[in-house]
Amino acid sequence: MPFSVVSDRDGLPRIILTEPCGSSAEILLYGGQVVSWKNERREELLFMSSKAIHKSPKAIRGGLPICFPQFGNLGSLERHGFARNRMWEIDSSPSPLSPANNQSTVDLILRSTEEDLRTWPRSFELRLRISLSAGKLTLIPRVRNTDNRAFAFTFAIRNYLSVSDISEVRVEGLETLDYFDNLMKRERFTEQADAITFDGEIDRVYLSTPTKIAIIDHEKKRTFVLRKEGLLDAVVWNPWDKKAKALQDFGDDEYKTMLCVDSAAIENQIVIKPCEEWRGRQELSTVSSSYCSGQLDPRKVLYGFN
Repeated sequence: MPFSVVSDRDGLPRIILTEPCGSSAEILLYGGQVVSWKNERREELLFMSSKAIHKSPKAIRGGLPICFPQFGNLGSLERHGFARNRMWEIDSSPSPLSPANNQSTVDLILRSTEEDLRTWPRSFELRLRISLSAGKLTLIPRVRNTDNRAFAFTFAIRNYLSVSDISEVRVEGLETLDYFDNLMKRERFTEQADAITFDGEIDRVYLSTPTKIAIIDHEKKRTFVLRKEGLLDAVVWNPWDKKAKALQDFGDDEYKTMLCVDSAAIENQIVIKPCEEWRGRQELSTVSSSYCSGQLDPRKVLYGFN
């Protein structure tokens, strides 16, 4: 299905994807960032801060920002790299991918600029395919090395998910895994809990994670299912009250209604040679769940559904 392009209130180009069942997604060329994903009932599934700044050089707090070529402060660049606060373009001649049947799709591209080359002297093309179908949002990032030497990078799709109450949410699929705790100087631990629940600030990088993770929202009786390929790690983040108050572009109480569970490649940098291309994939979907009344075992979401 074709997409449409409009100008939002800030004058930024905004791409609208729709599909026959009634769901929609909105993407800004600024940052190549999905800023809205609504289901067929017009319920917003992504978190967007009411204090988000939609102006360069700030990144937009919420939605699905792309972290490239650096995640966090693990390098010499600005935090989370520069891709999330650059103007992308619609890719008029995207490389062929598998057909997007019954999907509404847009292809975006970000090429290295002279400004970028001064701070990160590697020539690249970063492509992003965003596809919307009933109950599902898929992102396929690809990085091509257009330089004359190999380079390495870290990468993440930061998923700001909208939840009813963070204290009523649990994350399944990361139990028994090792993680780096960014609140403990990146010390390495092993997850001991049966599921991740939330009663304070959390900032962890889980390592060698499965291809499927479930984020169960008891109050909304809804489960986000995150499937990923080529992105071995997963970041779990919520700032809680003190950190939220310290963030200029984050409402004091907004931590209660959001959770980031990110698809990432952090522990082991991705290395690509000249003319080579790396490709990842992320699929977000939702399923109705009545786990709080014992009618749906979340493990069936992880292991039993196709």
